[in-house]
Amino acid sequence: MSYTGRVLIYGGRGALGSKCISEFKAKSFWVGSIDLAENPEAHCSIVIKKDEDFIHQEESVVSAVGEALNGEKLDGIFCVAGGWAGGNATKNLAKNAQLMWQQSVCSSLIAATLATKYLKEGAVIQLTGAKAALDPTPNMIGYGLAKSAVHHLTKSLAGKNSGVPKNTTVVAILPVTLDTPMNRKWMPQADHSSWTPLEFIAELFLKWLNGQDKPPSGTLLQLVTENNKTNITPL
Repeated sequence: MSYTGRVLIYGGRGALGSKCISEFKAKSFWVGSIDLAENPEAHCSIVIKKDEDFIHQEESVVSAVGEALNGEKLDGIFCVAGGWAGGNATKNLAKNAQLMWQQSVCSSLIAATLATKYLKEGAVIQLTGAKAALDPTPNMIGYGLAKSAVHHLTKSLAGKNSGVPKNTTVVAILPVTLDTPMNRKWMPQADHSSWTPLEFIAELFLKWLNGQDKPPSGTLLQLVTENNKTNITPL
């Protein structure tokens, strides 16, 4: 079968990852998923072993992706894995920080390693930061630390001699709140008109794959939604 291109979704079982897989498949992309659970919609679904240490986890994922691609290269890697944990410094600081590091930073680091091995020249790697982490986060310290690290990784990967292929566009999205079923379940009274739709982000990624409106490499993109309209502000 002939494909428009090949992409990998890290976090492909989550709400945003699943939306991306559906949208990319609809545009005839080959799509691979990486997550703690299988996404049966993907052409290839790589399941991470949760109890495996980070080094072996990276080795397993890199090997599995190589086997799935069988010599082909990727047009994009989209790392939408992550999570949220609140809490200040008075309780469970180390536990929450470790959890956030695993969910946001470790996934981003593995995505970066995959980029060095399997991306085409001129392709895209996207990571997921957070607008909140641009400022102090005293009531969610672990979350802020992890997302700040993702911001730094994005800029570092865009720098000279980072190891990614030539002309790679490295970009991070910095959303506020995504409009997911889980967020609606836990925050039913919130102002949903200020939440960013998953479709908006998936369509944004598709534009980049098609060479449209790609930001300069190293850009952090704030996604702010007001009255159901999302504005993109680069940093």
